Amino acid sequence: MSDVHEGLDFSTVIASTVHDMKNSLAMLVQAHGQWQAQVPAELAHNSAQGVIEYEFARLNGMLVQLLGLYKLGVNQLPLRPAYHELEDFIEAQLARYQEVLDSRHIVARCEVEDFQLLGFFDQELLGSVVANIITNSIRYARSALLVRAWQEPGHLVLSICDDGQGYPPAMLAGQSNYVLSLNHSTGSTGLGLYFAGRIAELHERNGVRGHIQISNGGPLGGGEFRIYLP
Repeated sequence: MSDVHEGLDFSTVIASTVHDMKNSLAMLVQAHGQWQAQVPAELAHNSAQGVIEYEFARLNGMLVQLLGLYKLGVNQLPLRPAYHELEDFIEAQLARYQEVLDSRHIVARCEVEDFQLLGFFDQELLGSVVANIITNSIRYARSALLVRAWQEPGHLVLSICDDGQGYPPAMLAGQSNYVLSLNHSTGSTGLGLYFAGRIAELHERNGVRGHIQISNGGPLGGGEFRIYLP
């Protein structure tokens, strides 16, 4: 009997486990929705329901990120760009969080420079980035959230702003390296911004790659995330 054993590809095991977790979470969300439809409105729509909806979205976002980072690492994350209307894209993203926004008394709005503004991007990948940033903004916003889109020379810009306390100084200073040490007070690892940066870089046109930027003091006075797409 050979003493040589194949090494366990732990990253593949983790990716497979995360995929199973994502499927289980989807079934849990579906079952919860069916249960919610059967209970009285005063029980179905309360602050606890808002917490459940938010944590569902947050967990799903983290699992999507982990799978995406794994696929990026093994060059298995395809880019399928197409032209999309920005207003429709943004409104669809915000609609996913309407119940959570309502439960937290946060007013979210969309501003697009041109009603027919188009962007050339992978809708699924950019959607996962925007969903993650919106989820994070909901966590820190006091009462308002704003998603904007406009055209600059050579770039389409998508911005997500909130009226919270903004990004920590250390995160602003380390924009060249978003994967930070674990912050035990917030649970942040910087992986969300790292994932967003990698997705932005996948979008390339005429030698110009997309990129992201974070800052404080945007239109709502809090944090502002921007993704620039060529």
